[in-house]
This record gives sequence, structure tokens and C-alpha cells, in this order.
Amino acid sequence: MPATLSLVTAVEAACRAGGDPVSLRSRVLRALKQTVRFDYHAFLLTDPETGVGCSPVARVPDELMPSLPEVIRLRYLSAATGGSQWREFLARHGIADVATVVFSDRHGTWGWLDLWRAGDPFTAAERQALDALCEPVTEALRHSQAETFITAPARPPRPGPVVLLLSRDLTVLRQTPETNAYLRQLVPPPEGQQPIPAGAYNVGAQVLANEAGTHSRPAWARVHLASGLWMTLRATTMGDAIAVSIEESSPAERVDLFTRACGLSPREAELFGHLVKGQDTKEIATMMYLSEHTVQDHLKSIFAKTGERSRKTLIARALGT
Repeated sequence: MPATLSLVTAVEAACRAGGDPVSLRSRVLRALKQTVRFDYHAFLLTDPETGVGCSPVARVPDELMPSLPEVIRLRYLSAATGGSQWREFLARHGIADVATVVFSDRHGTWGWLDLWRAGDPFTAAERQALDALCEPVTEALRHSQAETFITAPARPPRPGPVVLLLSRDLTVLRQTPETNAYLRQLVPPPEGQQPIPAGAYNVGAQVLANEAGTHSRPAWARVHLASGLWMTLRATTMGDAIAVSIEESSPAERVDLFTRACGLSPREAELFGHLVKGQDTKEIATMMYLSEHTVQDHLKSIFAKTGERSRKTLIARALGT
């Protein structure tokens, strides 16, 4: 069996096993190791709308850990320099080559994978094999995000946003007292160690990339915290610093993410938006210039894609109520 076909078969099996986003990515990495040699990796989820990274599954050289903010900053600025500064920085730490795979579909960008190799560069055949993984891994990542949407148990309202203040080189300057607890849940650190604010580094780096003219993506990302709870990390400049806020995702942010993760068409997503607002079939038909029969057909398709059977449970899952 050709190496590419063998690799795709192994990765597809890893994807079919389902599970949470962390377990899924760990299985994909193990399957990759069977065919493609790499020494280090960074496998991030991304907000499907903005493409900004969050929730990394990563292994980097120990000597690079103190420089992680700089690695991320240069990664986001790399489009402006052809990746030269980022790759030169990695080369100084023994990384000879990087292979990158972006996992996107018509619903958004769901993640990216950077494989780092010391020694010989990746071959054209290895890069071709990695490209063949895009479709199954993208679909699996999207489905794993959809599975995080559950009807959450009753709980008191979350407090207002917590804030992390970064310097322009992404060094942490200050943070609100509650920030540390959120960071520990977003990226759990090894026992006895402080959490690494990787999500904050990513949205902060996006601000710097926008200023450099690399691209103009919004500097925010939605990330699953736990038990159906989604948080939004948002960065903005504040004088000579970058302020990163972390707060519970709004209903509109959840609904947008839910419809993307479940693979709804633009028309189905529009209809679902009316449904969340409490409008009935007749009202939806009038607003969308459809027959009530067509509205019901769209609803059947939405139920099939989400695995739900009633409007009430569908809305509760999307909103986390």
C-alpha cells in the first residue's frame, strides 16, 4: 500500500473514533508518526470565522518555552515576511524545516498543524501526504467542536470579563485576580506550574499582524472551556500594551459557531437564527419569503445535521441553557 494511502487510512481511523478535540488531535498525531517523521508539533484549533488559534496541543523544545510568545508573534507576522523571520528564529534552535497544514472547509477554518523537524527537510512526497489529510481531519475537527455544545446544568451567571495585559512583545504585564483560574481551564498546565496563556498570545499576535498589514482578521477567538461553556478571547491595543479580555461568549457568538460546527447551510443558519429569537413557522416563512412547507423541510434538515428532534432541545443546546 503506498505511503500516502496508508497514512490517510490510519488518520481516517483516528478521526472516526471521535471524542473530544484534545483526544482527537492526539490520535491524529500518533497516526502521523507512523509515516511522517517530525520532532515537534503545534496543533491548534481556530475560531472558524477569524482563523485565530487557540487550545493548542503542542510539544516544542524545552529551550524554546521561555521564548514561546516570540515564536507565536513571529508565526502571525510570517505572512508579511514570507515566514523568513519565524523560520530563521526556529533554525537558531535547531529546527530545520516546518510543514504546515490548514484545516478549512466552506464553514470556516477549524485548525492548523505545524510539524517541526530537525535535520533533513520534509520531502515533496511527505508534504503531499499531509495535504491528503485535510478533508478527513477538517470534518473531524468540526464535528468535535459541535459535540462540545451540550445543554449545560443550571449555574449562576459568570462574572464580567477578566483581563490580561500584554506588552507588545506579548510578555504578561498584569492580569485581574480571576484570570489565572480561566487560563488553567483553557490550557491545563502540568501540576505545580503556572498556566501558559497561549490563547491570549494568539489573539494578541493577531493585533500585531493587523498593524503590520499582514492581514486584517478580527483579533478574537471563541474557545470551549468546559461543560458546554464557550469563552471569547478578544484583544485590542491599549496605549503601548495589548489588552486581552476573556468572557463568556454571547448568545449570538454561540449560535454562529453552532451553525458552522453542525454544517448548516447559509439558508439553514438564517432560519435557525429566527428560531432562536422565538419566531414560529408562520413568522419565519413570512420573513424569509418561503412557504411554511419549505420552512419545515429546512427544519428537518437542521434536525438531521444536529441530531436533535425538537426545537426546544435544539435551541437549548446552541445557547447552552
